[in-house]
Amino acid sequence: QVQLVESGGGLVQAGGSLRLSCAASGRTVRINLMGWYRQAPGKERELVATITGGGSTNYADSVKGRFTISRDNAKNTVFLQMDSLKPEDTAVYYCNAEVFSIYFWGKGTLVTVSS
Repeated sequence: QVQLVESGGGLVQAGGSLRLSCAASGRTVRINLMGWYRQAPGKERELVATITGGGSTNYADSVKGRFTISRDNAKNTVFLQMDSLKPEDTAVYYCNAEVFSIYFWGKGTLVTVSS
């Protein structure tokens, strides 16, 4: 089992920045892919960004150039630096970790971007 706890969400004005963190505990030595997803009110959960243990990244088109995912393998933590935030970035952001094709989720952290 892997437990994930997100932090760093909050209220920010459009154009501002936030940094999300996700700390993993449990069977962390087996974690391969880590990522961030988000779910806006009335919408389905969508991919934001992922990062492999080797540092390869993937981003949704909507956040490319504005968000940066990074990872500290020694601390089993993944980060999401969000810059130039837009009101449409408002959502609950969820951390995700993959262990041998099993996916674990955090409980989410709310990000609200005001216009």
